[in-house]
Amino acid sequence: MKRAIVTGAAGLIGRGICRALIDDGWTVVAFDLKPGPDQTRSVICDVGDEASVQAAFAELGWDGLDLLVNNAGVARPDRGPMSELSLAEWREVTDSHLTGTFLMSRSAIPMFGDEGVIINMVSTRAYMSEPNTEAYAASKGALVALTHAMAISLGPKVRVNAIAPGWISDDQDLRSIDHTQHPVGRVGRPEDVAGAVVYLAGASFVTGQVLTLDGGMTRKMIYAE
Repeated sequence: MKRAIVTGAAGLIGRGICRALIDDGWTVVAFDLKPGPDQTRSVICDVGDEASVQAAFAELGWDGLDLLVNNAGVARPDRGPMSELSLAEWREVTDSHLTGTFLMSRSAIPMFGDEGVIINMVSTRAYMSEPNTEAYAASKGALVALTHAMAISLGPKVRVNAIAPGWISDDQDLRSIDHTQHPVGRVGRPEDVAGAVVYLAGASFVTGQVLTLDGGMTRKMIYAE
């Protein structure tokens, strides 16, 4: 039995990851503040809170783990310019992404056998930005560094990789230009990310890497007209 924990499992990408893992034969537990998708066991957890993470692992009750997907995090831009960003707002974002990944991984590491896997969800915002995204970009950039640091520290027992999605949506009302600006001709879908998770879960010669899933957008030169 292959056992996985997926954080942020109630969200768009998290639901897709859970479905793909279940289809691939995994037993999946959803860690989130909301119930996870069907066919998963839900454990309510605030990943950025140490006591909540400890309680969630105690409730889980497993003596072993094969895969941890650190997908949870506040998915919104900062609430204004950096000059107006409060420390509490900064910490809300960074705790949910960066600290949450640390707390979840620290609790999971002793549970892994000889071939454990951790996958961290970063973002193309680690490499490029729009205005007023400092907390989010800083969190995702730090996760890139944390990924390769963990890969070196935990190998060969545990492989650690990251996925950096670009624009991912299941919105049927997207404009034509939203799709055509991507070199692949469309906006990304949750199943694109989910497929990458399944791949990295089994890619035994891959560690310390960031897999960018953005339809080619970070390779596209853009000029003002």
